[in-house]
Amino acid sequence: MTLTGSCMCGEVTYQSTSQPEVTALCHCTDCQKWTGGAFTANAVVPEESFSVVRGSPKYCDVAGASGKNNRHFFCPNCGSSLYTRLDLMQGKIVIKAGGLDNGLASLGGKIGVEFYCKDRVAYMPAVHDATQELRFG
Repeated sequence: MTLTGSCMCGEVTYQSTSQPEVTALCHCTDCQKWTGGAFTANAVVPEESFSVVRGSPKYCDVAGASGKNNRHFFCPNCGSSLYTRLDLMQGKIVIKAGGLDNGLASLGGKIGVEFYCKDRVAYMPAVHDATQELRFG
């Protein structure tokens, strides 16, 4: 099954021919700042399975908490967060789940891991049965 997704305005579309290897929430302050939310919901896929089908995303490079680069891709028109390439996760694409089509933003109701739990907002409890990591890596 192919995963597909897009930005809010539809200018950028993408696909992955792989199912997520990992489903994760990230509570790091970088993700909070990038999305304007308390965390990001993510589907991690092999880089070789991922492609941009339409449009040309812009990106912003930010040093993550690890000190390594986080390259955030977004729509140049509407600004939607699309995906990330992390130097810490070579060969992987971290798709922001909110852009996935066909109701897949819920990640099937299964979160495998939560990263940067040390930065989790106080009003949000841990996801039941998800591995809890204070940091990443």
